Amino acid sequence: MKLIEAIEKDIPLIQDLARRSWESAYKGIISDEQIEYMLEEMYSKDEISKHLQNPNYHYYLIFDENNDSYEGFLGYEHNYEKETTKLHRIYLVPESKGKGFGKGALEFLKGKVQDFGNKRIILNVNKNNSAKKFYESQGYKVYNEVVLDIGNDFVMDDYLMEYLFH
Repeated sequence: MKLIEAIEKDIPLIQDLARRSWESAYKGIISDEQIEYMLEEMYSKDEISKHLQNPNYHYYLIFDENNDSYEGFLGYEHNYEKETTKLHRIYLVPESKGKGFGKGALEFLKGKVQDFGNKRIILNVNKNNSAKKFYESQGYKVYNEVVLDIGNDFVMDDYLMEYLFH
């Protein structure tokens, strides 16, 4: 597994990986209409481009060297809050789950956060998403709950989780 920093030309690949992972990850958790709305809002070319222009926001593509294929990506932002990095997104295509890519990506992120000097990683996870158990297995803990209005009569009903460096 190799993590490759994404650049502008990788936006279509990020969009494709997001769609493939979301259609699997959120099926039965949120409506197809909400999935489509969120993909259009959060993964538009303009939105990802804005992230890539922010010096604190980074996207990395998760590449499987054995199969010469992209398996997913992560996007995170240093100093989202004081001494805190926010993991905005980490997604794997369905066929790559359970192969260590997610764990490897989170370990990679911990290294990047420590090198940067932040003391905490935070993330949101849908209350019905089985990924919560995965995050807990990697040392993340729930510290709050939130219901966010994201427009178009849709909400995100999430747990807020954190990983603290000691």
